[in-house]
Amino acid sequence: MKRLNRIIAAVAILVLLAVPVGAAYPKSVGVGGMPFGVRFTAEGVVIVGFSEVVTENGVVNPARDAGLSAGDVIVAVNGEEIASAEEMTEKIEAGGGPLTLSYLRDGERKTAVIVPAESVADGRRRAGLWVRDTMAGIGTVTYFLPETGEFAGLGHGICDPEDGGLVTMESGTVTDVIITGVEKGAPGTPGELKGAFTGNRTGTITSNTACGVYGVFEKLPKGERMEIGGRETVHAGRASILCTVDGDGPREYAVCITEIDRESRDNRSFSVVVTDKALLERTGGIVQGMSGSPVIQDGRLIGAVTHVLVGDPAEGYGIFIENMFTGQRP
Repeated sequence: MKRLNRIIAAVAILVLLAVPVGAAYPKSVGVGGMPFGVRFTAEGVVIVGFSEVVTENGVVNPARDAGLSAGDVIVAVNGEEIASAEEMTEKIEAGGGPLTLSYLRDGERKTAVIVPAESVADGRRRAGLWVRDTMAGIGTVTYFLPETGEFAGLGHGICDPEDGGLVTMESGTVTDVIITGVEKGAPGTPGELKGAFTGNRTGTITSNTACGVYGVFEKLPKGERMEIGGRETVHAGRASILCTVDGDGPREYAVCITEIDRESRDNRSFSVVVTDKALLERTGGIVQGMSGSPVIQDGRLIGAVTHVLVGDPAEGYGIFIENMFTGQRP
């Protein structure tokens, strides 16, 4: 592949972990290809921006003045843990005086003291920041176990858009998704599947790792059983992916596997190039939301699509299915 196309982007809703080698996995699984929606609550609240507070004494920003930055995760106020934006607002507005915030930055716990300011607009105490407590996105199911309802998808972790680190989830739910359209990918601009959450809960997310998102379905999806192909079976040449890009459900599209890293223990095990004219016409190649699309070769499930090359949306990376099985036990 051209060196100019080596800039990559995760194909998903946004650290590599060492994983055990040789862990047991089933000989066959239910193959995915269907989209799923995930909603989860992260640990604490994430600072996503700042806003000035207009007071009687001028314009101030207590949070920025205290040294806080976008991407910091506030986990406690005055020693009491918080888990939502609503709780954060209550702490800021209740009473007077300074607040001691405990927050995470680059994995390190820090503290900051802020003095909320009274806004002349409504008389309420303001800290001058915007926070987010929940995240949601669309991905593709890679496989599921009919016996237990366990499943895996994405082939990479859900990461914080601000700092790129894996999001620590307190809880997560899986919901049905209807694909409503596609934003076609182009060189330099990754595309995206557009979808709508139906509101129907279908399962629970149990873990978020660098090799995929894992959970349990309450109701099994429809999908044929397929034999697993280990890394030693993967070879350069023809293959296919299963993905859903419209309302008609999963379809199989032709791809070509090129470079293979048999020592890979992460989510970039091999390179994949979309060759299917119908998929290229519809999406331009690999787009966000297709993460987790099963990769099939010689009638076996060998892995999943994980990333797209920003310079050429027809090219991307895939993860060995073995890595997804071992990745759920980081």
